Amino acid sequence: MRILHTMLRVGDLDKSLAFYTEVLGMRLLRRRDYPDGRFTLAFVGYGEESETAVLELTHNWDTPKYGLGTGYGHVALEVEDAKAACDAIRARGGKVVREAGPMKHGTTVIAFVEDPDGYKIELIERKNRVD
Repeated sequence: MRILHTMLRVGDLDKSLAFYTEVLGMRLLRRRDYPDGRFTLAFVGYGEESETAVLELTHNWDTPKYGLGTGYGHVALEVEDAKAACDAIRARGGKVVREAGPMKHGTTVIAFVEDPDGYKIELIERKNRVD
Protein backbone atom coordinates (compact mmCIF):
# COMPACT_ATOMS: atom_id res chain seq x y z
CA MET A 1 0.00 0.00 0.00
CA ARG A 2 0.98 3.62 -0.43
CA ILE A 3 -0.59 7.02 0.12
CA LEU A 4 -2.12 8.30 -3.13
CA HIS A 5 -3.36 11.77 -2.18
CA THR A 6 -4.71 14.04 0.51
CA MET A 7 -7.95 15.87 -0.29
CA LEU A 8 -8.57 19.48 0.71
CA ARG A 9 -11.88 21.25 0.09
CA VAL A 10 -11.25 24.73 -1.30
CA GLY A 11 -13.55 27.73 -1.67
CA ASP A 12 -11.90 29.40 -4.68
CA LEU A 13 -10.22 26.89 -6.97
CA ASP A 14 -8.39 29.49 -9.07
CA LYS A 15 -6.82 31.09 -5.97
CA SER A 16 -5.87 27.69 -4.59
CA LEU A 17 -4.35 26.52 -7.88
CA ALA A 18 -2.35 29.75 -8.09
CA PHE A 19 -1.06 29.23 -4.54
CA TYR A 20 -0.04 25.60 -4.97
CA THR A 21 1.47 26.06 -8.45
CA GLU A 22 2.85 29.62 -8.47
CA VAL A 23 3.74 30.05 -4.79
CA LEU A 24 4.71 26.49 -3.77
CA GLY A 25 5.92 25.38 -7.21
CA MET A 26 3.69 22.32 -7.66
CA ARG A 27 2.32 21.34 -11.05
CA LEU A 28 -1.32 20.92 -11.99
CA LEU A 29 -1.41 17.22 -12.85
CA ARG A 30 -5.06 16.92 -13.85
CA ARG A 31 -8.36 18.72 -13.49
CA ARG A 32 -11.89 17.59 -14.20
CA ASP A 33 -15.29 19.23 -13.84
CA TYR A 34 -18.30 17.16 -12.76
CA PRO A 35 -21.28 19.33 -13.83
CA ASP A 36 -23.95 16.88 -12.64
CA GLY A 37 -22.39 16.89 -9.17
CA ARG A 38 -21.47 20.58 -9.33
CA PHE A 39 -17.85 20.08 -8.31
CA THR A 40 -14.32 20.13 -9.75
CA LEU A 41 -11.34 17.99 -8.79
CA ALA A 42 -7.82 19.27 -9.40
CA PHE A 43 -4.70 17.26 -8.51
CA VAL A 44 -1.41 19.06 -7.82
CA GLY A 45 2.01 17.80 -6.83
CA TYR A 46 5.75 17.74 -7.38
CA GLY A 47 5.87 14.46 -9.25
CA GLU A 48 3.72 12.00 -11.13
CA GLU A 49 0.82 10.41 -9.27
CA SER A 50 2.18 6.98 -10.14
CA GLU A 51 5.31 7.71 -8.11
CA THR A 52 4.45 10.16 -5.33
CA ALA A 53 1.59 11.34 -3.13
CA VAL A 54 -0.26 14.45 -4.35
CA LEU A 55 -2.97 16.86 -3.18
CA GLU A 56 -6.53 16.67 -4.45
CA LEU A 57 -8.21 20.08 -4.37
CA THR A 58 -11.99 19.63 -4.33
CA HIS A 59 -14.10 22.63 -5.26
CA ASN A 60 -17.84 22.28 -4.62
CA TRP A 61 -19.32 24.96 -6.84
CA ASP A 62 -22.01 26.05 -4.38
CA THR A 63 -19.75 26.30 -1.29
CA PRO A 64 -17.62 29.46 -1.25
CA LYS A 65 -15.90 28.82 2.12
CA TYR A 66 -15.24 26.04 4.63
CA GLY A 67 -14.58 26.01 8.35
CA LEU A 68 -11.31 24.18 8.98
CA GLY A 69 -12.53 22.37 12.08
CA THR A 70 -10.25 21.14 14.83
CA GLY A 71 -9.10 17.85 13.34
CA TYR A 72 -6.93 19.09 10.49
CA GLY A 73 -3.25 19.68 11.25
CA HIS A 74 -1.11 20.45 8.22
CA VAL A 75 0.55 19.18 5.08
CA ALA A 76 4.35 18.97 5.36
CA LEU A 77 6.89 19.74 2.62
CA GLU A 78 10.62 19.11 2.79
CA VAL A 79 12.74 22.09 1.79
CA GLU A 80 16.47 22.60 1.42
CA ASP A 81 16.53 25.89 3.39
CA ALA A 82 13.44 26.92 5.38
CA LYS A 83 14.37 30.62 5.61
CA ALA A 84 15.05 30.85 1.88
CA ALA A 85 11.79 29.00 1.17
CA CYS A 86 9.85 31.49 3.35
CA ASP A 87 11.49 34.41 1.56
CA ALA A 88 10.62 32.94 -1.85
CA ILE A 89 7.04 32.15 -0.84
CA ARG A 90 6.56 35.66 0.56
CA ALA A 91 8.03 37.19 -2.63
CA ARG A 92 5.48 35.23 -4.68
CA GLY A 93 2.58 36.53 -2.59
CA GLY A 94 2.30 33.70 -0.07
CA LYS A 95 1.55 34.20 3.61
CA VAL A 96 4.20 33.05 6.12
CA VAL A 97 2.55 32.49 9.51
CA ARG A 98 5.59 31.13 11.38
CA GLU A 99 9.08 32.14 10.38
CA ALA A 100 11.82 29.53 9.99
CA GLY A 101 13.42 28.41 13.22
CA PRO A 102 13.89 25.41 15.48
CA MET A 103 10.74 23.61 16.52
CA LYS A 104 9.69 23.93 20.14
CA HIS A 105 11.49 21.34 22.28
CA GLY A 106 13.69 20.22 19.37
CA THR A 107 16.26 21.23 16.80
CA THR A 108 14.50 20.56 13.49
CA VAL A 109 14.09 23.84 11.58
CA ILE A 110 10.49 24.40 10.51
CA ALA A 111 8.24 27.18 9.24
CA PHE A 112 4.55 27.44 8.39
CA VAL A 113 2.74 29.07 5.49
CA GLU A 114 -0.98 29.34 4.90
CA ASP A 115 -2.94 28.71 1.71
CA PRO A 116 -5.87 30.92 0.58
CA ASP A 117 -8.37 28.80 2.55
CA GLY A 118 -6.33 28.93 5.77
CA TYR A 119 -4.82 25.43 5.53
CA LYS A 120 -1.38 25.27 7.14
CA ILE A 121 1.61 23.98 5.18
CA GLU A 122 4.68 23.08 7.25
CA LEU A 123 8.11 23.53 5.71
CA ILE A 124 10.67 21.15 7.22
CA GLU A 125 14.31 21.84 6.51
CA ARG A 126 16.26 18.85 5.23
CA LYS A 127 18.41 17.45 8.06
CA ASN A 128 21.63 16.93 6.09
CA ARG A 129 21.94 20.64 5.27
CA VAL A 130 25.36 22.12 6.04
CA ASP A 131 26.01 25.88 6.03
